[in-house]
Amino acid sequence: MLIFKIFRTDEWQTLRAQGETTGAPIDVADGYIHFSTAQQAAETAAKHFAGQEGLFLIAAETDALGEALEWEVSRGDALFPHLYRKMTMADVVWAQPLPLEDGAHQFPAGLAEAAE
Repeated sequence: MLIFKIFRTDEWQTLRAQGETTGAPIDVADGYIHFSTAQQAAETAAKHFAGQEGLFLIAAETDALGEALEWEVSRGDALFPHLYRKMTMADVVWAQPLPLEDGAHQFPAGLAEAAE
């Protein structure tokens, strides 16, 4: 199963340059890297990245993240994937820009539907 991390351009560049990251400031503060499922990603973008340009959507495979990945109750009592270790470039299945058009982030076509 693919899960998703939204990074700002500088956070994505840090991961690419250093090969690993402890995540965004919120991740460092919380002690884990926040991910979303395909169904949760758009709401995450709207809630935490509203109006922000220069974002990237990063996909990771849950099986490859191993025991460091935990599913925990969060927003709306839904289970969210949290990674309790550094994220590495080896974790990245794919990455692509998450453009902002007319105030809304444009996710890949069929992302949520493909995960159902």
